[in-house]
Amino acid sequence: MTHDIVVVGGGTGGTVLANRLAEKLAPELASGEARVRLLTDDPDHVYKPTFLYVPFGTKTVDDARRPLAELVDDRIDIETARVTGVDTDGHRLSTAEGRTVRYDQLVLGIGAQLVPEEVPGLAEDGHHFYGPDGARALRDELAGFEEGHLVLSVVGVPHMCPAAPVEFVLMVDEWLRERGRREDVELTYTYPIQRAHGIQSIADFASEEFEARDITLETFFNVEALDPEAGTVETMEGNELDYDLFVAIPPHAGNDLVAEAGLGEDGWVAVDRHTLEAEHAEDVFAIGDIADVPTSKAGSVAHFEANVVADRLTSRVRGEVPTAVYGGKTVCFLETGMDEATFVEFAYGDEPVVREPSKPLHWAKLGYNESYWLTARGLL
Repeated sequence: MTHDIVVVGGGTGGTVLANRLAEKLAPELASGEARVRLLTDDPDHVYKPTFLYVPFGTKTVDDARRPLAELVDDRIDIETARVTGVDTDGHRLSTAEGRTVRYDQLVLGIGAQLVPEEVPGLAEDGHHFYGPDGARALRDELAGFEEGHLVLSVVGVPHMCPAAPVEFVLMVDEWLRERGRREDVELTYTYPIQRAHGIQSIADFASEEFEARDITLETFFNVEALDPEAGTVETMEGNELDYDLFVAIPPHAGNDLVAEAGLGEDGWVAVDRHTLEAEHAEDVFAIGDIADVPTSKAGSVAHFEANVVADRLTSRVRGEVPTAVYGGKTVCFLETGMDEATFVEFAYGDEPVVREPSKPLHWAKLGYNESYWLTARGLL
């Protein structure tokens, strides 16, 4: 009897996992003892970190997208389908196309959703770089922005790419200086808790950089609404701030599918942080942004989680006791301008050390962005 593994989501986690399984389960796939299916509602794979560079004209949205068929091993069945229901008792999925898909083991890698509409005025007058349309619109807005007040505001946490808000404001500072506009542009960075970032060492680093570069830091700043006509942002604390260009890290949400399936009340899949197995259902795993684990929602996390889940699934298919565990490993480059970067690495319980920014680390990040496509294929 064939052991059916179904992976839902063609992002970093799902793609890396599918390719790892193709390698690890090669004998079982060849004999028909196992089958791996990748279900996705988008036939393309999107590498979202690319969008940070689009507003500055150094990347395009097309650079972030490649067909999944070019990235996923031929031994994996790629199926275009939007999953609309998960029956964990019956071990089956339902799709918008009217299909029922049975599974023995299920892995959800469906990512997070942007919900700017939850904040009045944000969808109408806020900009962001967390998707192709937003990144393009921000690029066009920045191109003609010569003076005024630019505000970068982290509206909600958790969010994808935790370093990205710090990166953007340091990059835009240098980008404006290169064009002789910086003295005519006031820069403000806001964060919802009483420091510049959720990780203390990054918060300390960012605070020092902001002070040195004349970037205003506003903490305990929780956005309640934007008034597009007045050009003001109001906070839950009762404060008001004027802006000419408002760039947001928009609120993120889990997925209603998760809550409806009983896998997590808030839309994030409740999992064991080491095994990535769902706490409220058997034979279900979650990886990437949708998994509720105490670390960053970052591509490197999805990558490392995928490796662990691939090992655990291989053990299950072979009737062995799974032993692989995820220790919270996270790796993150952080751009500190247009040609320098720093780097952090940490795991559960660790406080990362922020390295001295340098040009080699900037080029290392750009190099990784290019080699990412090999990573997605399972070659690195």
